[in-house]
This record gives sequence, structure tokens and C-alpha cells, in this order.
Amino acid sequence: MSGIIRNLSFAIAGLILGLSATLFGQEHTQQYKTQLNYPLLLDVIDTIETYYVKKFTEQELIEAAIEGIFTKLDPYSSFLDKNEFTNIRESNNGEYFGFGVEIATDNDQITIVTPFPQSPAEKAGIMPGDKVLKLNNELVTADKLENLLAKIKQFSYNNQEIELELARANSELTYSVTISPSVIVIDSVEAQMLDHQIGYIRLSSFQDNSTQELIKQLALWQKTPLNGLILDLRNNPGGLLDQAIQIADIFLEKGRIVATKGRFFDANSDYYASPQTMVTSVPMLVLINKGSASASEVLAAALQENGRAKLIGQTSFGKGSVQSLIPSLSNGNAIKLTIAKYTTPNGTDIHEKGIEPDIKIALEAVTNEQTMSIINTNSFRGSIANDKHVNSAIAWIKTEK
Repeated sequence: MSGIIRNLSFAIAGLILGLSATLFGQEHTQQYKTQLNYPLLLDVIDTIETYYVKKFTEQELIEAAIEGIFTKLDPYSSFLDKNEFTNIRESNNGEYFGFGVEIATDNDQITIVTPFPQSPAEKAGIMPGDKVLKLNNELVTADKLENLLAKIKQFSYNNQEIELELARANSELTYSVTISPSVIVIDSVEAQMLDHQIGYIRLSSFQDNSTQELIKQLALWQKTPLNGLILDLRNNPGGLLDQAIQIADIFLEKGRIVATKGRFFDANSDYYASPQTMVTSVPMLVLINKGSASASEVLAAALQENGRAKLIGQTSFGKGSVQSLIPSLSNGNAIKLTIAKYTTPNGTDIHEKGIEPDIKIALEAVTNEQTMSIINTNSFRGSIANDKHVNSAIAWIKTEK
């Protein structure tokens, strides 16, 4: 399995560390620009611009050269123009414009990681694990992922709809959807008190305010002692690394949370929990699936390996690298660059492997008739009354209590 997360929605889907603009800023770049010369590259660009049978401008050739550089790197690193950079920053604030679905290459197939809540993709019925077969009636293949993404970005920028043909996971059933881009607002933390005083928290992404919102919610429950806590990380594609670390720290009294390792000094860190915690004596279960990736895997592994929570569901996606957004030279551009790998508290590299749940539940293991209603159908994001993962979590918590 090759984990190559990309997005159709321009929402960030990796572990993002903020680097100071001065570190890779214009002054730094200008220093090297005056010291180095690139005669071969300049000669190639000039020759093609002058003699090639088809006309290309100098700017087009420079952009092609930049694109060529990133083909040498991992698939998580990319050049971001002003619009893409703006969309990523907005997504970290919980709002962005796009189609609302994360994709990956998995076993040489373009695969849906997760549709975002209330997005055009989710409303169209797209599900995690679906395979993308065609874009606007053109066949797509994993080796042409960059071209596919470029086309989708263009449709989003121009506010144009796209047609996707997809196949359901583990099935020959195919279907087509037409979706239009829109402004998508994500509340990263949603919560509800279930029966038997069991708290349920859905964490859909890791945004700037996720830790603060989670603390607010837990504080509201302090007056009513919890019998258990369910943290739902299913279809959470990641986000800000510092938020995942801070949230892990809320639930852990001690122990390592995550370790990162890279080539330059600041990319090497060990993060440990502080003594200040909340809901320490409450049984806790974390729900994960194939759509749980990146920062959500950091949080899940920290809680699992420190013995704070059990994981229930399916094996997670398996993304073990850290990206940083580095402001570029000019015009509001930026570079999203992989700067480190991370390992779990026990030193495990989960990249392209994922995290194994303590309690594994296959998607087809329980039918709707076998589940029982647990909450009102007017709950957020529709009903989870027949959610077998939540039902299993409640049953486990009751046994523990």
C-alpha cells in the first residue's frame, strides 16, 4: 500500500509544522541566489524558448522546471501558488473552497481517503475507500495523479462542476456523481452526551482552535461525571501537528506523545505529556478507520501506546511524515515540504502500515438489523443510531464499568 495523500478540496491533510518566514524568507533565498548560478538550466530554458516547435514562454518553462523538481521528492511535497496557499491557511481556520474530498493512491489505484463533513462530496454519497475511475469521462490512473489534481484545481478555481465515476470499495459496483465546488465550513469538534452518561466527541480535523474547543466541551461535562468517553477519529485526514499533540496531552498524565526526525535541527523533537489532564479516570475508546490519517494517527497511537485508550475499528491509513508550510520567494506562494518522519511513543514507524486497532470490526461484520438505537435521529451529522462502532464502544465501556 502506498500512501499518497492528495486533495481535491484544497484542505490540508497532513501534519503541518509552522516554520518562521524568516527561516526560508526572501533574504535567505537572495543570499544564495547571488552566490549560485545556474547556467545549464538557464541555457536549457533559453534554447527551448527560442527553437522548440511549439511556443512556450519563459514563465511556462520555469513553472515546468519547478514541477520537475517536485517529482524528485515525495508525493506530499508540492509548490503552492497564492490561491492554494490561501486555501490551506483558511482550512486551518475551518473554512475552505472546494469539492471536499481527500484522495490517495492505494495499490496503484486512486482512492478516496475521506469526504469532508457537509461537503459536496459527502452529500453526493462518496465514501472512504471508493476508487476514482474517471474524471469528466476521462480515465484516470495513479501515475497521472498530478495531472488529475491540476485539472481539479482548475475547475475549483473557475467554480465549475466536475463529474466523477467511482467504484465502491471491495465491489464491482460503479456509480457517477456530479459535484460543484462550494465554501465548506468544518466544526472540528462536535459532541453529544449519549445514554448511560457516555460522552461522544467527533474530531473531524485538527484546526487552529481544535484543542480550545475540545477543552470547552470537556469542561461542560465536568458537572456530570462521565461513565465513559468515545473519541471518534474516523475519516479524520489530519491537520496541524501541534493540535494533535496538545489534545493527546489533555488525556495523558505522562509519557511520550510522538517523536519527529529530520535533517535539520528543528525537525528533531520528542514531545512528552505534562501532568495537567482532564477526565483521567474515565474509560476511553477511540474510533479509527482507513480514513484516519496523519495527525489523527499521532493522537490515536499516543493514547493507545500509553495505555490511556483502546482503539476500535479498522486499520488506519498509514501516513508517517511531517510537512511544513514554508513561505516562498514572492507573490504569496509557498512550498509544502516534507521535513521529517515521525514515530509513535514506542518508536514505531506506521508509514504505509497504519495503526492496528485493539478491537477490529470489519465494515460488513454487523448488519443494520443487529444494531440498536442509541441516540435520537436529530443528532448532528445525521443519525449514528445504527453505528456499529459506537454501539461496540458503548458495550465495551459498560463492561469496563
